[in-house]
Amino acid sequence: MRRSVQTRGFALAVAAGLALASCRATNEPSVRTVVHDDGTRELVIRPLATGETGLVVRAGKIVTCDAADTLLAPGVLVVRNGKIEALGETCDVPDGFTVLEFPDATLAPGLVDLHTHIHSGSFGDINDMVLPVNPEFRTSPTIVPGNRLIRRGLSGGVTTLFGIPGSGTSMSGFGVLYKSKLDSTYEEAVMADPGGLKVAQDSNPQREAGDFGVGRGALSWILQNVNDRAKAAVRDGQVEPGLANLAKVHTKELPILIHTAGSDGITNTARMWRVTNDTRSTLSHGCFDAWKTSKAVIDIGMTVNNGPRTIEWVSSREGRVIGISAEYLKNGAKNLSMNTDSPVVAQEELALQSAMSSRYGADDYTMLRALTIHPAIAFGIDDRVGSLEPGKDADLVVWSGWPLDPRSRVELAVIDGGIEYDRTRDGQIF
Repeated sequence: MRRSVQTRGFALAVAAGLALASCRATNEPSVRTVVHDDGTRELVIRPLATGETGLVVRAGKIVTCDAADTLLAPGVLVVRNGKIEALGETCDVPDGFTVLEFPDATLAPGLVDLHTHIHSGSFGDINDMVLPVNPEFRTSPTIVPGNRLIRRGLSGGVTTLFGIPGSGTSMSGFGVLYKSKLDSTYEEAVMADPGGLKVAQDSNPQREAGDFGVGRGALSWILQNVNDRAKAAVRDGQVEPGLANLAKVHTKELPILIHTAGSDGITNTARMWRVTNDTRSTLSHGCFDAWKTSKAVIDIGMTVNNGPRTIEWVSSREGRVIGISAEYLKNGAKNLSMNTDSPVVAQEELALQSAMSSRYGADDYTMLRALTIHPAIAFGIDDRVGSLEPGKDADLVVWSGWPLDPRSRVELAVIDGGIEYDRTRDGQIF
């Protein structure tokens, strides 16, 4: 499947260096495209300077998930110093670059999961159950980079995760956006701390101790009350340490992910976080029979992150298994994304969430975007991850076949230009 080679020696390096000397002297781009007489577009790459690192991946197919839905078959991707530098049909590689050959495989962006709980390395969840809202709570002290569950997720192609608190309280606290780097420090793995707010709007946080949070109406009042306090602090220019991060939600500096499950809750969630409060919000779960009221949510402008349940069958009155994502897409959902709620669904099975959604009626390619660029757009990290484009982080996955084919396996996972998982080296984990 794969061939790894070093490029062809000193003579080629000298020739390439002479050919590009004027390019470097005039500060032209590191990569130029030459169109040959037969129409083939060849990348001409600047040699590595002292201290630079470079990687070139050739694949039978490259699915970029960019705005133009660019597909290269075959294709080549160039990485310099951890960033994607160029993509094209072919290239002649200067000395020093590591070259990886996958002539029969598919290269795609690393997968992004916005609803995960595996950051501590255990199957336990992180909650502070004393108060019904915890805007000052954060998961950052519990992050264990490269733990065994993250490692398994990486073997399934997951390179970016939002590690969040549980749903024990209505405002659970702030999560961390991090990458699946295995042998790294906290600082090397984390993209953003805090990365966003986690809210649980219904079901799980309904309190049973007889206090004011016993029903959904009371939970909504509690949530709006703390939101009003944070907005007042913003309006009056006050700094309240316990509300500092929540204030950033209301100035749209930070996004928010809201746990809401069925049809009886999702419309209220959309109204609270898109109408009453103008926020960068994404509704997470939206499962069971939520698809029945999804048009109202979509019309309000709410982004949806579906999972871990991707089908409705127990409570369906339609006489068939309902593909939930397909129903959202029929109703006009934009930037629909998928989640595992790991470890509810194993992190390494994120691609299967989209595969099952495709099986039950959703467009196959749209469901690949639901694992890559859509969640990145929803959380405002699409300038770094989610698609294969020059200037973005070199987070990429090589699959033995189409990424949503359950028979496909991950051959290679690269994060920030470094090889984090190699099936031939590490063995097939998933």
